[in-house]
Amino acid sequence: MLPCFSDKYEMTVVLGAHDITKKENSQQRIEVAEYIRHPNYNGGHGYDIMLLKLKNKATLNKYVKTIDLPKKDKKYPAHIICTVAGWGKTGQNKGSSNVLKEATEKLQFSFECKHIWQEYFHSEHMICTKFDKKTEGVCQGDSGGPLICKEKPLGLTAFTDKCNCSDPKYPHVFTKISFFLPWIKEEMQ
Repeated sequence: MLPCFSDKYEMTVVLGAHDITKKENSQQRIEVAEYIRHPNYNGGHGYDIMLLKLKNKATLNKYVKTIDLPKKDKKYPAHIICTVAGWGKTGQNKGSSNVLKEATEKLQFSFECKHIWQEYFHSEHMICTKFDKKTEGVCQGDSGGPLICKEKPLGLTAFTDKCNCSDPKYPHVFTKISFFLPWIKEEMQ
């Protein structure tokens, strides 16, 4: 989430990175040409998705690959093991990571997330996960990162408990990509 976002904000996307503090031969740095924020986004938790149009095409290779989006909006069963990744905090009261970290989390029933997150959780366009306190999963700084389940990107990291991202009582919440497929397709034309 970019609360102070402005259309004049300059951004560069870094692809193929492992250690973000180094210039690795695998990295591609491409400037963003256009930001397309979802029209229903109002600075809160809902509709927290943005498309980035790059100034140049990425070069696909062993470090940079595409991943297919889900085909349609559907419900996902709980307990599927998924992968999350990012350079965010490695736990509450810890700093961000210089190297890309990966963890596993399990999809959780939407009604459980609604019960805990109440008005912040909307099952039509959000999904959530359970996680193990030992492996922790996503935290602050991982927003926008992927939730990959069965080799498909199902979500984008949206929010955690801001006081303790590694408290298993508070499921991690993700923007559900499949809900936004019609909008994504319309904007890409």
